[in-house]
Amino acid sequence: MTYYSMGMQVVRCCSRAGVPGPCTRQWAVQLRSLAATGACRRASSGTCTPALRNVAAAASAAGVATDGASISSSSSSTSTQPAAKVDYEAVIGIETHVQLSTKTKAFCSCASEFGAEPNSNICPVCLGHPGTLPVLNADVVRKGVLAGLALDATICLSSKFDRKQYFYPDLPKGYQISQYDVPLCEGGWVEVVVPDSGAGTSVRRIGITRAHLEEDAGKLVHGGAASLSGSDYSLVDFNRAGVPLLEIVSEPDLRTGAEAAAYGAEMRRIMRFLGVSDGNMAEGSMRCDVNISVRPRGRAAFGTKVEIKNMNSFNAMQRAIEFEIVRQVDALEGGREGEVVQETRLWDEGRQCTYSMRKKEGLADYRYFPEPDLPELNLTEAYVQELRASMPELPRQLRERLLGLGLSQYDVLVLSDDAEVAAYFDAVLAAGAPAKPAANWVMGDVMAHCKEVRLGWEQLAARMAPAALAEMISLIEDGTISGKIGKDVLPALLAGEGGAGGGSVRALVEARGLVQISDPAALAAIVDGVLAANSKQLQAYREGKTKLQGFFVGAVMKESKGRANPKELNRILMQRLAAPPS
Repeated sequence: MTYYSMGMQVVRCCSRAGVPGPCTRQWAVQLRSLAATGACRRASSGTCTPALRNVAAAASAAGVATDGASISSSSSSTSTQPAAKVDYEAVIGIETHVQLSTKTKAFCSCASEFGAEPNSNICPVCLGHPGTLPVLNADVVRKGVLAGLALDATICLSSKFDRKQYFYPDLPKGYQISQYDVPLCEGGWVEVVVPDSGAGTSVRRIGITRAHLEEDAGKLVHGGAASLSGSDYSLVDFNRAGVPLLEIVSEPDLRTGAEAAAYGAEMRRIMRFLGVSDGNMAEGSMRCDVNISVRPRGRAAFGTKVEIKNMNSFNAMQRAIEFEIVRQVDALEGGREGEVVQETRLWDEGRQCTYSMRKKEGLADYRYFPEPDLPELNLTEAYVQELRASMPELPRQLRERLLGLGLSQYDVLVLSDDAEVAAYFDAVLAAGAPAKPAANWVMGDVMAHCKEVRLGWEQLAARMAPAALAEMISLIEDGTISGKIGKDVLPALLAGEGGAGGGSVRALVEARGLVQISDPAALAAIVDGVLAANSKQLQAYREGKTKLQGFFVGAVMKESKGRANPKELNRILMQRLAAPPS
């Protein structure tokens, strides 16, 4: 059995012997459109076998084309009556674990830095030694409240901590300090921008159930293999044990892998704009566990929930969800309901599939009870309002403001994706640059340079002040230099030669002799010289070969060393070309 993908659609087919297999009689997703366009690719190798096209052609009588996470199925039958169809939909919720960027751990004074020597940031408190007592880090509470406010959640002025019992080698206490029935934040929502199947986008509001504080576990390092299975031994690094987390639980409002990926990206964006977390998924600063089930569309009851872990990117999360939807529907339609059980599964990036890790514990297995070593967490309304007043502009608010400047949806999404990019762009605007040209330069040449040399935007601002870029844009807008000359000047600005603006860029342009030639008399002299030097081409143009206009423009630009004002050049050139020969 082989799995194929096309965008958000998932296709299953038999590729044995190059002819339609038994799966043709089960279900198919977009098989007919795939066969018609040939726009399919094998998920593992990027190729599409002829068998897939054969299956697609034969499946037209049995498969039902669907979209996204909605999968239609029909039973095979020789009856002339139409087969009954079941239209499935996915129900998805996400538990997002956000590692709060505090200097020290949640309940002790050990550093919470990433990448330190293994077991160097530990103490008797975070190792759970007898007789030690936890002390709550005030910055953990502050960052948790900020995140809750950003999610439009209700901040509980009185909350408490609980012990969550489970026994893993990387959990030194044998329990995790968390919050169970009285969390820090309740309710809320987040607005996500989801790419459509076309080129557009749609906006969805996803509900938040709760957000609560807890501590992280340590980390297992396996020797001889990437996972426990097949490893020769395992080592434990407790540096991460006790690092503060904010777990944000969504409502089961998501329906597709694309929506889930957009939700995760927006959640990370919010945390970064707030400064409460760096959201680095590769370093484990943000981890998303997906809960997914499928049910016939229109049915209120949920199906059996499966949890998926081990996804280190939003792209991987989308693919894991799409695979799991296929797996669960396949089992239900094949009469193998017993294969869909409440369990935790891991995503295998290499094999592009999920596999069972363990049967999922229920709430009773965790044996929650109030943490006896920590008092209730009591906040005041004045404290919450003070934090609310200190909040920066959030991504959703930024997008609305940028759209109000007349920028396109694409420009807005790019500029609002990163807080540092947005801050630099705003600084360029504040220095006097028009919005659209500023957006073009920031998203184009400047962003490309930062990616190429791996330069952060704060570092960029130290080299090329936003005011310097704004001055260069103003010189282009008023015709002092052309856009091409601007591209030639930009490397000097990126090297710091533009100073802080305020005339420095103009001085640089003048010193290098790059000021655009806009004087009609000077341009006319250059045009006349080029036409005189290319009399054969001029004659051919007047005989009907009008494409030679581009040749003359290039010759004039070369003669002027790229300094000719393009608009004025074209005006004068067309006058000369239209004039009768003397």
